[in-house]
Amino acid sequence: MADAEALVPERSSGTAAGGGAHDVRPEGRRWMLLAYVVAVVAAAAVFGIDPTLGVLSGLLNVLFAAYFCRHLAFAIAAARWAEPDLLAADVDLDGWAPPLAVFVGCKNEELVVDGMVAALLALDYPRDKLTLVVVDDGSDDGTGARLDAWAARDSRLRVLHRPPGAGGGKSGALNDALDLVDATIVVVFDADHEPDPTALRRVVRHFRDPSVGAVMGRCVIRNGTESTMATTVFVDFLSGYLVNEYGRQAVFELPAYGGANCAVRMTTLRALGGWNPHTVTEDTDLTLRVLLAGQRVRYDLSAVDYEEAVVSARRFWTQRYRWARGHQKCFRDYWRPALRSPHLTLTEKVETLMFLCVYHLPVLTGLGLLTTVLRAFGIGDLPVVGLLPLSMLLFVGPLAELSVGLLVGRVERRSAWRLIYFLPTFALSIWSTTRIRRRDAGPALHVGEDHPIRVGLHARGRRTAAGRGIGTAYRAAAGRRTAVLRAADRAESRPVTETPRSP
Repeated sequence: MADAEALVPERSSGTAAGGGAHDVRPEGRRWMLLAYVVAVVAAAAVFGIDPTLGVLSGLLNVLFAAYFCRHLAFAIAAARWAEPDLLAADVDLDGWAPPLAVFVGCKNEELVVDGMVAALLALDYPRDKLTLVVVDDGSDDGTGARLDAWAARDSRLRVLHRPPGAGGGKSGALNDALDLVDATIVVVFDADHEPDPTALRRVVRHFRDPSVGAVMGRCVIRNGTESTMATTVFVDFLSGYLVNEYGRQAVFELPAYGGANCAVRMTTLRALGGWNPHTVTEDTDLTLRVLLAGQRVRYDLSAVDYEEAVVSARRFWTQRYRWARGHQKCFRDYWRPALRSPHLTLTEKVETLMFLCVYHLPVLTGLGLLTTVLRAFGIGDLPVVGLLPLSMLLFVGPLAELSVGLLVGRVERRSAWRLIYFLPTFALSIWSTTRIRRRDAGPALHVGEDHPIRVGLHARGRRTAAGRGIGTAYRAAAGRRTAVLRAADRAESRPVTETPRSP
């Protein structure tokens, strides 16, 4: 256990500066971009602007060529094997069923909590081996009362009420839930998620292999017709889960543990000290700690969970900013341990670093676009290394993944035009990863805060899939959710009475 103990995060006491349960903010490095600019200016002053830009363009060319090959490998793997795996994924669903706990953290989620709990209670798993724990993380709306009403009706559901200011954000809520259960596997969902009834059986079967420490399922957007942004995120998730995540497993056997619809072995989790309360991307953090401890992560694209996409550019920016800052912090925390790890081969170390650097790419892409524009005006030498046109390397690889995602997801052909929306979305990504934000500025972020409930855009009536332009994949996803929604609607028709809360 020496490797695991070295990766144990310091547990939050709940009395950190700021004092709130939602004080886990994206940590920025305000001086990093300034350091990059100073380095380029200094090089230009010493060697001249044209040679400096030529060398810079050459280095970017090599870097983006590597990512281009990576994108292309993932797209080929998914195009070749993802669809057959989707059609032949019902293996050993009725076999091994160890004691299992499901954790969900909630903060002011009264508009979605009934649908979520109804979906949890509809999960297909032996009743005597399943424990459902929902953590009310200091909600000041009706979330706690609705959860207590559900718990009073079904003994499988346990509700833990955290006081305001308990600390640690989502990680703190999940860590508190650990003390309530004695299970072999822990599965995590978010409050606005509704898992498919077979999701638990699909993820748990992988833990027969003792080398597996965590398993990730596939998330599907259920409100893809609500707005142009929601449609863009729907296509993005098709690419991310059917191509990128699948490709990482097929090519490198290094998929990532996600923040929801994911499972982790309890002994692994306890050896690692639980979820890290000092990061906003606890999923990426745990992925690295599992790998560095010598265990593996697996991905099951047939274990499906339905979630809501952000529906506005503002919410998209907030969400991706949080992801980018958290991911960059994981890079700073783990790139050295990853390079020194005896559990990773050289190829796996390179892939791990490329995975950790994905949120640095928009910054470098903006720089690459700038050098291309300057060269068009006669400023800067040609790249010292010219493998392919830089503009091709920047966009063709990601577009290959997006296109294969549409194909594997069996989306209607006219939806290919939706790829145009990724150009402004890409600009938002460049902005979100380069913007400097004060650590003490703005409200802190918390699990569930970036879905449309926060801006009053959710309406249960809009959840049904109209399918306009989204195609058969979205309609099929909606069809599989019918029973869950009916259960949630029946729950909403019942009067909700508050029961005494546990201390």
